[in-house]
Amino acid sequence: MSINRLEEQRQWKNLTPKQRRGFHAMIEEGTVKDGKFHDKNGNDQSQRVQLALNTTEEQFNGLIVRDEFAKFQHEQGGFVFALFNSLSTMDGRFPTLSQSDLARLMFIGTYTGWADGMLQYDNGVPLNRQALEKLVGMSRSKFSEFYNRLIECDIVSQDENGHLFMNPTVFYRGTMKNHGYDISDLAYTRLFRNTARELYEAYNGRTIKQLAVLYAVLPFINFNYNIVCYNPTESVKERIDPIPIAKLAALLGYKRTEDLVKIIDKIKYDGSKVFGYFGTDFKSKGKAGLIVNPRAVYAGDAKTLETARTIFALSERLG
Repeated sequence: MSINRLEEQRQWKNLTPKQRRGFHAMIEEGTVKDGKFHDKNGNDQSQRVQLALNTTEEQFNGLIVRDEFAKFQHEQGGFVFALFNSLSTMDGRFPTLSQSDLARLMFIGTYTGWADGMLQYDNGVPLNRQALEKLVGMSRSKFSEFYNRLIECDIVSQDENGHLFMNPTVFYRGTMKNHGYDISDLAYTRLFRNTARELYEAYNGRTIKQLAVLYAVLPFINFNYNIVCYNPTESVKERIDPIPIAKLAALLGYKRTEDLVKIIDKIKYDGSKVFGYFGTDFKSKGKAGLIVNPRAVYAGDAKTLETARTIFALSERLG
Protein backbone atom coordinates (compact mmCIF):
# COMPACT_ATOMS: atom_id res chain seq x y z
CA MET A 1 0.00 0.00 0.00
CA SER A 2 1.39 3.41 -0.95
CA ILE A 3 2.12 5.99 1.71
CA ASN A 4 0.11 9.22 1.67
CA ARG A 5 2.91 11.70 2.32
CA LEU A 6 0.66 14.76 2.06
CA GLU A 7 -1.69 13.39 4.70
CA GLU A 8 1.26 12.59 6.95
CA GLN A 9 2.64 16.10 6.61
CA ARG A 10 -0.78 17.57 7.41
CA GLN A 11 -1.08 15.46 10.56
CA TRP A 12 2.47 16.28 11.58
CA LYS A 13 1.88 20.03 11.27
CA ASN A 14 -1.23 19.72 13.45
CA LEU A 15 0.76 18.27 16.36
CA THR A 16 1.77 20.53 19.23
CA PRO A 17 5.51 21.08 19.92
CA LYS A 18 5.18 18.87 23.02
CA GLN A 19 3.66 16.03 20.98
CA ARG A 20 6.43 16.29 18.41
CA ARG A 21 9.09 16.14 21.12
CA GLY A 22 7.35 13.09 22.53
CA PHE A 23 7.52 11.30 19.19
CA HIS A 24 11.19 12.14 18.73
CA ALA A 25 11.98 10.92 22.24
CA MET A 26 10.09 7.70 21.59
CA ILE A 27 12.06 7.06 18.42
CA GLU A 28 15.37 7.84 20.13
CA GLU A 29 14.76 5.48 23.06
CA GLY A 30 12.78 2.74 21.32
CA THR A 31 13.70 -0.35 19.29
CA VAL A 32 12.28 -2.28 16.36
CA LYS A 33 11.60 -5.99 16.70
CA ASP A 34 9.80 -8.27 14.25
CA GLY A 35 8.68 -5.29 12.21
CA LYS A 36 7.08 -3.52 15.17
CA PHE A 37 8.25 -0.48 17.08
CA HIS A 38 8.50 -0.77 20.87
CA ASP A 39 9.08 2.06 23.33
CA LYS A 40 11.74 1.93 26.04
CA ASN A 41 9.37 -0.04 28.29
CA GLY A 42 8.75 -2.72 25.67
CA ASN A 43 5.24 -1.55 24.73
CA ASP A 44 4.17 -1.85 21.08
CA GLN A 45 3.86 1.72 19.76
CA SER A 46 3.78 0.94 16.03
CA GLN A 47 0.63 2.94 15.32
CA ARG A 48 1.78 6.02 17.20
CA VAL A 49 5.26 6.01 15.68
CA GLN A 50 4.16 5.41 12.10
CA LEU A 51 3.59 9.14 11.57
CA ALA A 52 7.02 10.17 12.83
CA LEU A 53 8.85 7.43 10.96
CA ASN A 54 7.38 8.36 7.60
CA THR A 55 7.70 12.11 8.01
CA THR A 56 11.33 12.27 6.87
CA GLU A 57 13.72 9.80 5.30
CA GLU A 58 16.36 10.79 7.86
CA GLN A 59 14.16 9.65 10.74
CA PHE A 60 13.27 6.44 8.94
CA ASN A 61 16.89 5.61 8.13
CA GLY A 62 17.92 6.47 11.66
CA LEU A 63 15.49 3.89 13.00
CA ILE A 64 16.87 1.24 10.66
CA VAL A 65 20.36 1.92 12.02
CA ARG A 66 19.05 1.64 15.58
CA ASP A 67 17.39 -1.66 14.66
CA GLU A 68 20.72 -2.99 13.40
CA PHE A 69 22.37 -1.79 16.60
CA ALA A 70 19.77 -3.60 18.70
CA LYS A 71 20.36 -6.73 16.61
CA PHE A 72 24.11 -6.44 17.14
CA GLN A 73 23.66 -6.19 20.91
CA HIS A 74 21.26 -9.14 20.94
CA GLU A 75 23.75 -11.27 19.02
CA GLN A 76 26.32 -10.66 21.76
CA GLY A 77 23.87 -11.88 24.42
CA GLY A 78 23.00 -8.43 25.67
CA PHE A 79 25.27 -6.37 27.87
CA VAL A 80 26.01 -5.06 31.32
CA PHE A 81 27.42 -1.60 31.96
CA ALA A 82 30.96 -1.65 33.36
CA LEU A 83 31.75 1.53 35.30
CA PHE A 84 35.22 2.92 35.92
CA ASN A 85 37.32 6.01 36.48
CA SER A 86 38.34 7.27 33.06
CA LEU A 87 42.10 7.24 32.42
CA SER A 88 42.75 5.58 35.79
CA THR A 89 44.04 2.05 36.12
CA MET A 90 41.84 -0.64 37.65
CA ASP A 91 44.48 -1.59 40.20
CA GLY A 92 44.28 1.98 41.45
CA ARG A 93 40.58 1.56 42.13
CA PHE A 94 40.87 -2.00 43.50
CA PRO A 95 44.44 -2.27 44.83
CA THR A 96 43.83 -5.53 46.72
CA LEU A 97 42.57 -7.40 43.63
CA SER A 98 45.01 -9.41 41.53
CA GLN A 99 44.83 -9.71 37.76
CA SER A 100 43.08 -13.05 38.16
CA ASP A 101 40.59 -11.41 40.53
CA LEU A 102 39.82 -8.71 37.96
CA ALA A 103 39.23 -11.30 35.24
CA ARG A 104 36.82 -13.20 37.50
CA LEU A 105 35.10 -9.97 38.51
CA MET A 106 34.47 -9.15 34.85
CA PHE A 107 32.87 -12.60 34.42
CA ILE A 108 30.72 -12.27 37.56
CA GLY A 109 29.56 -8.84 36.44
CA THR A 110 27.71 -10.39 33.49
CA TYR A 111 25.31 -12.05 35.96
CA THR A 112 24.16 -8.70 37.38
CA GLY A 113 20.35 -8.55 37.50
CA TRP A 114 18.23 -5.83 35.95
CA ALA A 115 17.97 -2.63 37.99
CA ASP A 116 18.34 -4.15 41.49
CA GLY A 117 21.83 -5.59 40.86
CA MET A 118 21.05 -9.03 42.33
CA LEU A 119 23.46 -11.62 40.99
CA GLN A 120 21.41 -14.24 39.21
CA TYR A 121 21.34 -16.84 36.47
CA ASP A 122 19.83 -15.81 33.14
CA ASN A 123 16.57 -17.49 34.13
CA GLY A 124 16.26 -15.18 37.13
CA VAL A 125 17.28 -17.67 39.83
CA PRO A 126 19.36 -15.80 42.45
CA LEU A 127 22.97 -16.73 43.11
CA ASN A 128 24.12 -17.40 46.66
CA ARG A 129 27.70 -17.85 47.78
CA GLN A 130 27.77 -21.59 47.05
CA ALA A 131 26.31 -21.10 43.56
CA LEU A 132 28.81 -18.35 42.79
CA GLU A 133 31.68 -20.57 43.90
CA LYS A 134 30.53 -23.25 41.48
CA LEU A 135 30.00 -20.74 38.70
CA VAL A 136 33.53 -19.30 38.83
CA GLY A 137 35.07 -22.78 39.09
CA MET A 138 37.47 -22.24 41.99
CA SER A 139 38.49 -24.45 44.87
CA ARG A 140 36.71 -23.72 48.14
CA SER A 141 39.75 -22.20 49.85
CA LYS A 142 40.74 -20.03 46.87
CA PHE A 143 37.17 -18.89 46.37
CA SER A 144 36.84 -17.99 50.06
CA GLU A 145 39.85 -15.66 49.77
CA PHE A 146 38.53 -14.15 46.54
CA TYR A 147 35.00 -13.72 47.93
CA ASN A 148 36.30 -11.99 51.05
CA ARG A 149 38.23 -9.52 48.90
CA LEU A 150 35.05 -8.71 46.95
CA ILE A 151 33.20 -8.08 50.20
CA GLU A 152 36.00 -5.98 51.69
CA CYS A 153 36.16 -3.85 48.52
CA ASP A 154 32.38 -3.34 48.67
CA ILE A 155 32.05 -4.85 45.21
CA VAL A 156 29.62 -7.59 46.25
CA SER A 157 27.27 -7.62 49.25
CA GLN A 158 25.06 -10.31 50.76
CA ASP A 159 21.62 -9.83 52.32
CA GLU A 160 19.96 -11.74 55.15
CA ASN A 161 18.56 -14.29 52.69
CA GLY A 162 21.97 -15.11 51.30
CA HIS A 163 21.30 -13.28 48.02
CA LEU A 164 24.28 -11.53 46.46
CA PHE A 165 24.24 -8.03 44.98
CA MET A 166 26.68 -6.27 42.68
CA ASN A 167 27.77 -2.75 43.58
CA PRO A 168 26.03 -0.61 40.91
CA THR A 169 29.08 1.63 40.63
CA VAL A 170 31.05 -1.37 39.37
CA PHE A 171 28.54 -3.18 37.13
CA TYR A 172 24.97 -2.23 36.34
CA ARG A 173 22.11 -3.47 34.15
CA GLY A 174 19.25 -1.14 33.41
CA THR A 175 18.57 2.34 32.11
CA MET A 176 21.40 4.60 33.19
CA LYS A 177 19.14 7.58 33.85
CA ASN A 178 17.39 5.43 36.47
CA HIS A 179 20.67 4.39 38.07
CA GLY A 180 19.91 5.98 41.43
CA TYR A 181 23.51 6.63 42.46
CA ASP A 182 25.74 9.62 41.90
CA ILE A 183 28.05 8.36 39.16
CA SER A 184 29.05 11.77 37.84
CA ASP A 185 32.72 10.95 38.43
CA LEU A 186 32.53 7.64 36.58
CA ALA A 187 32.49 6.63 32.93
CA TYR A 188 30.94 3.46 31.60
CA THR A 189 30.82 1.13 28.61
CA ARG A 190 28.87 -1.91 27.51
CA LEU A 191 30.46 -5.25 28.33
CA PHE A 192 28.82 -7.89 26.15
CA ARG A 193 27.82 -10.91 28.18
CA ASN A 194 28.34 -13.76 25.71
CA THR A 195 31.81 -12.54 24.83
CA ALA A 196 32.94 -12.13 28.45
CA ARG A 197 31.56 -15.51 29.45
CA GLU A 198 33.02 -17.42 26.54
CA LEU A 199 36.39 -15.77 27.07
CA TYR A 200 36.25 -16.76 30.73
CA GLU A 201 35.45 -20.35 29.83
CA ALA A 202 38.36 -20.41 27.38
CA TYR A 203 40.90 -18.79 29.72
CA ASN A 204 39.74 -19.94 33.16
CA GLY A 205 42.88 -21.74 34.24
CA ARG A 206 46.54 -20.90 34.28
CA THR A 207 45.91 -18.19 31.70
CA ILE A 208 43.06 -16.52 33.61
CA LYS A 209 45.09 -13.44 34.51
CA GLN A 210 45.67 -12.77 30.81
CA LEU A 211 41.97 -12.07 30.45
CA ALA A 212 42.30 -9.21 32.93
CA VAL A 213 43.85 -7.13 30.13
CA LEU A 214 40.41 -6.59 28.61
CA TYR A 215 39.05 -5.24 31.88
CA ALA A 216 42.21 -3.24 32.55
CA VAL A 217 42.04 -1.25 29.29
CA LEU A 218 38.39 -0.17 29.72
CA PRO A 219 39.31 3.26 31.17
CA PHE A 220 41.37 4.04 28.07
CA ILE A 221 39.00 2.95 25.28
CA ASN A 222 37.53 5.67 23.09
CA PHE A 223 33.76 5.75 23.56
CA ASN A 224 33.00 5.91 19.84
CA TYR A 225 35.75 4.05 18.00
CA ASN A 226 37.18 1.58 20.56
CA ILE A 227 40.71 2.86 20.09
CA VAL A 228 42.85 2.71 23.25
CA CYS A 229 43.82 6.33 23.70
CA TYR A 230 44.61 9.28 25.95
CA ASN A 231 41.30 11.04 25.14
CA PRO A 232 38.46 8.48 25.38
CA THR A 233 35.70 11.08 25.09
CA GLU A 234 36.97 12.55 21.80
CA SER A 235 34.24 12.21 19.15
CA VAL A 236 36.29 13.32 16.13
CA LYS A 237 38.21 10.30 14.89
CA GLU A 238 41.11 12.33 13.51
CA ARG A 239 41.72 13.93 16.90
CA ILE A 240 42.06 10.69 18.84
CA ASP A 241 45.46 10.34 20.51
CA PRO A 242 46.30 6.59 20.58
CA ILE A 243 48.40 5.11 23.36
CA PRO A 244 51.34 3.15 21.90
CA ILE A 245 51.58 -0.44 23.16
CA ALA A 246 54.85 0.31 24.96
CA LYS A 247 53.23 3.18 26.87
CA LEU A 248 50.16 1.07 27.62
CA ALA A 249 52.32 -1.71 28.99
CA ALA A 250 53.93 0.72 31.41
CA LEU A 251 50.54 2.10 32.45
CA LEU A 252 49.24 -1.39 33.20
CA GLY A 253 52.33 -2.36 35.18
CA TYR A 254 54.09 -4.69 32.74
CA LYS A 255 57.87 -4.67 33.05
CA ARG A 256 58.34 -5.64 29.42
CA THR A 257 56.26 -4.55 26.44
CA GLU A 258 56.73 -8.03 24.95
CA ASP A 259 54.75 -9.57 27.81
CA LEU A 260 51.69 -7.47 27.00
CA VAL A 261 52.07 -8.09 23.26
CA LYS A 262 52.07 -11.87 23.80
CA ILE A 263 48.83 -11.65 25.77
CA ILE A 264 47.20 -9.35 23.22
CA ASP A 265 48.12 -11.71 20.39
CA LYS A 266 46.71 -14.77 22.18
CA ILE A 267 43.27 -13.64 23.30
CA LYS A 268 40.60 -14.60 20.80
CA TYR A 269 36.82 -14.95 20.81
CA ASP A 270 34.82 -17.09 18.39
CA GLY A 271 37.75 -17.21 15.97
CA SER A 272 38.31 -13.44 16.06
CA LYS A 273 40.93 -11.44 17.89
CA VAL A 274 39.85 -9.34 20.84
CA PHE A 275 42.62 -6.79 20.17
CA GLY A 276 43.90 -5.37 16.91
CA TYR A 277 46.90 -3.23 15.97
CA PHE A 278 47.02 -0.21 13.69
CA GLY A 279 49.37 2.55 12.60
CA THR A 280 52.56 0.51 12.33
CA ASP A 281 54.56 -1.65 9.94
CA PHE A 282 54.50 -4.29 12.70
CA LYS A 283 58.28 -4.49 12.89
CA SER A 284 57.85 -2.92 16.30
CA LYS A 285 54.45 -3.57 17.87
CA GLY A 286 55.50 -1.45 20.82
CA LYS A 287 54.89 1.61 18.64
CA ALA A 288 51.52 0.38 17.37
CA GLY A 289 48.13 1.65 18.44
CA LEU A 290 45.52 -0.73 19.84
CA ILE A 291 41.83 -1.17 19.11
CA VAL A 292 39.38 -3.45 20.92
CA ASN A 293 36.88 -5.66 19.13
CA PRO A 294 33.42 -4.03 19.48
CA ARG A 295 31.97 -7.50 20.03
CA ALA A 296 33.66 -7.46 23.43
CA VAL A 297 32.98 -3.93 24.67
CA TYR A 298 31.44 -0.85 23.10
CA ALA A 299 30.33 2.49 24.56
CA GLY A 300 29.28 4.33 21.42
CA ASP A 301 25.99 4.53 19.57
CA ALA A 302 24.57 3.11 16.37
CA LYS A 303 26.06 5.91 14.29
CA THR A 304 29.70 5.10 15.06
CA LEU A 305 29.48 1.32 15.50
CA GLU A 306 30.03 0.54 11.84
CA THR A 307 33.12 2.75 11.73
CA ALA A 308 34.54 1.03 14.82
CA ARG A 309 33.85 -2.39 13.29
CA THR A 310 35.50 -1.35 10.03
CA ILE A 311 38.64 -0.07 11.77
CA PHE A 312 38.88 -3.30 13.75
CA ALA A 313 38.36 -5.45 10.64
CA LEU A 314 41.20 -3.60 8.91
CA SER A 315 43.45 -4.11 11.93
CA GLU A 316 42.74 -7.87 11.79
CA ARG A 317 43.72 -8.06 8.13
CA LEU A 318 46.89 -6.02 8.65
CA GLY A 319 47.86 -7.96 11.78
